[in-house]
Amino acid sequence: MAGIAAGGTRPKAPARAQGRRRAAGIYGAIITAAILDTASGRMPTSALVTAVVVTLLVYWLAEEYAELLGEQVEDGHLPTWAHVRGALAATWPMVSVSFAPLLAVVIARLVGASTLVAANAGLVVAVVLLAAHGWTAGRASKLRGRQLLLTTSLAIGLGLLMIALKDLVLLNLH
Repeated sequence: MAGIAAGGTRPKAPARAQGRRRAAGIYGAIITAAILDTASGRMPTSALVTAVVVTLLVYWLAEEYAELLGEQVEDGHLPTWAHVRGALAATWPMVSVSFAPLLAVVIARLVGASTLVAANAGLVVAVVLLAAHGWTAGRASKLRGRQLLLTTSLAIGLGLLMIALKDLVLLNLH
């Protein structure tokens, strides 16, 4: 508390920071999957990769701006640069989770897959990442058995639902 009174920042619990990292990773994987699904076959691979990374960077910065602004209102002071850097680092998985699906897209294209097949390879990797994030979140919560299966399945289902909704919108509104 003395650090806060002296103008420092409130220390974050390690569990909360880990939770934010997991949440950011899940959010980033869902956004990555949505963009891959929406743009697949509609643009060159380099443009697709750029679109995913730029979109995630914008979401990441906007999310952190909103979070830090909310903390400012709550705490009544501006965050320090160290706090801002720590907050950005804690949620960087929102962007970095896209690297594996995008690598799958690029590799698939390099071996001769069409843009649509390459994007689908990226989608598969994104859904696998969602499963991994769901499973690790469940394990961190000390879930076992059916509860762990349910948590993991919900993460996978959310990713698949996003893909299905995007397809539905694209097929019916365009």
